[in-house]
Amino acid sequence: MVTTSLPLMESDSPAHICPYDQACSYLQWAAKELKLDQSILEILSYPRKVVTVSIPVKMDHGDVRVLTGHRVQHSDILGPYKGGIRYHEAVTLREVSALAMLMTWKCALLGIPYGGAKGGIPIDPKKFTVGELERISRRYISELIKDIGPSVDILAPDMGTSAREMAWMMDTYSVNVGHSVPGVVTGKPLSIGGSLGREMATGRGVMIIIRESLADHGKSLAGARVAIQGFGNVGGAAAELLHKAGAKIIAVSSGAGGIFSEAGLDISVVKAYATENRRSVVGFPQGKPISNADLLTLSCDVLIPAALENQITQENVNQIKAQFIAEAANGPVTLEANRALEARGVTVLPDILTNAGGVVVSYLEWVQGLSYLFWDEERVNKEMEHLMVQAYRKVIHESKVRGVNLRLAAYTLGVGRVAQALTDRGLYP
Repeated sequence: MVTTSLPLMESDSPAHICPYDQACSYLQWAAKELKLDQSILEILSYPRKVVTVSIPVKMDHGDVRVLTGHRVQHSDILGPYKGGIRYHEAVTLREVSALAMLMTWKCALLGIPYGGAKGGIPIDPKKFTVGELERISRRYISELIKDIGPSVDILAPDMGTSAREMAWMMDTYSVNVGHSVPGVVTGKPLSIGGSLGREMATGRGVMIIIRESLADHGKSLAGARVAIQGFGNVGGAAAELLHKAGAKIIAVSSGAGGIFSEAGLDISVVKAYATENRRSVVGFPQGKPISNADLLTLSCDVLIPAALENQITQENVNQIKAQFIAEAANGPVTLEANRALEARGVTVLPDILTNAGGVVVSYLEWVQGLSYLFWDEERVNKEMEHLMVQAYRKVIHESKVRGVNLRLAAYTLGVGRVAQALTDRGLYP
């Protein structure tokens, strides 16, 4: 058993499941199946670099507030570090360390030449003005300037950030190095080198994996009853695309709660309502109110947790009624809950496969930027779908060959590729 020694942040509660320990459990699970050498497991259990910075920011009213920012770089065995920046009150060092590790396996699984990273600032962006968010973003990148770059560590939007923040970060980096460097971030506005298809990419990937899995079980998206916890960039895009494909979206939720309609929701109308109400669906007149917790236990064909980690645990797993669970969020189903669901015949589509559409199109954006050749949206979507379906088929094959569930199959493929690269490269010095 490998132990970890990341410092416990104040906002981490021992009473709750630690996301970093959870990530290490997945690694150890895969390592046991792969019969990895203990030294390889030891190396892969720790991030290569952990950077924590102070971010002094002048607020609009003139006072100075000091925030804390993190960037964790887990592995660059396969290529430059890659991962999002999130602005959320629940951000901790352990959380971003876990997400950086998961990104390593995700990129390896999809065959993308990246390693995993993640960063974040523990703030609620809704409580800051646009000017304050810009100063926070620019100072954060200034503090990280020596640790990022288009061939070192490439940033991307995540929870609480968007193309707007990526533009500020790209500009700050470029000004500091003296020339324009669009490749330091992905998920940028189109005007400065962003890629068509990026905004919907993660949600589109979720839709593709659900479609493939349903087809393997003799089912179709048409008429499938779907509940989605989280109506942000990922959940909202998945809802829109699934709705267009004929699925019946019976429930969606945002942070403060959700809405339910047995007859199905008109997603275009819900999206317009959320846009006018600070991205909240609460109060939508054509739906009944429902809590985020109750949404998870609805009777449906497909449940999509697209919010935070650890949403389906031993405490509520016996109440889950969905036949398919597609992890659009990172780590929404705990390892113990996953095993209980699989024992009941529930298909769990793991996060490192299901939500990989975003990093795939980020990679395609990076490639386009480096080559200065930009593609139309049809080609971007086609390239992304090819990589997603290819990875799904590999996971299905691995699952059958090894006689393991889909999560373990995905992890053996991802971890195995990184472990092989580490073995081939050797240990320096």
